[in-house]
Amino acid sequence: MPWNMNDFPPAMKNLEELTRKKAIDIGNALLDEGYPDSRAIPIAIDQAKEWFDGASESEKKDFAHEKNPSKNDKHETNPRAAKLLDADVTVKFEEDRWVVRSKGAEKASNHFDTKDEAVEKGKEIARNKETSVVVYKKDGSKDREIHY
Repeated sequence: MPWNMNDFPPAMKNLEELTRKKAIDIGNALLDEGYPDSRAIPIAIDQAKEWFDGASESEKKDFAHEKNPSKNDKHETNPRAAKLLDADVTVKFEEDRWVVRSKGAEKASNHFDTKDEAVEKGKEIARNKETSVVVYKKDGSKDREIHY
């Protein structure tokens, strides 16, 4: 069920107001993509916190002035989203950096300078999706697989 600033999951109640607004917006988009509440909530909270930590003051100010999310907002949907929802996550070395990508995705979701950072992000995503993360060595051979 979609949320708004007055009706949101209990897990979001202790978030700072701007972070909660972002989490609701992200969560509603995930629900539109077909994610169940149990998966959309932790992903939305994690991504909202990450956004808040990385956003500039002007980005935060602009977002604060945007209309609050509502239960009736429409979001662009990705027809491949349902497939990616259950896809395992891979961590590979590509073009001089470590990338995190769901199997079947066209683009990597994250890029890192170190393997450790990429593996941690891959584990977080796989844990949220309740899938596996497959980690590769720099030479492209399989290193390990972690199941959630």
